[in-house]
Amino acid sequence: MVTQEEIVGKWSVIIHGPTGPQETTLELVSDNGILSGTQSAMGQVEVATDLTFDAESGELAWVNKIKKPLPITLKFCGVVEGGNISGKVNAAIMGAFPFTAVKA
Repeated sequence: MVTQEEIVGKWSVIIHGPTGPQETTLELVSDNGILSGTQSAMGQVEVATDLTFDAESGELAWVNKIKKPLPITLKFCGVVEGGNISGKVNAAIMGAFPFTAVKA
């Protein structure tokens, strides 16, 4: 079991896509038990929407709508284990790719 307090903070995320690793930063905050966050890369900061966390399974999911280099919706779903997250990111018509994250 993973608590919400354990996932709050900055995470260094690496998407393992076909053009090589893409690095982003996910920052999660909790305000009165409500989880929210942002994800940043290449000078852009976007709100992480549809953020869900299941403490029992450790599953964490969120959506990031980026605008550059092309507009695309990225849907992340992973499992938190200690200071690590591993899972898949669905990049719409581009397919799904693995991602990993380490708590910064």
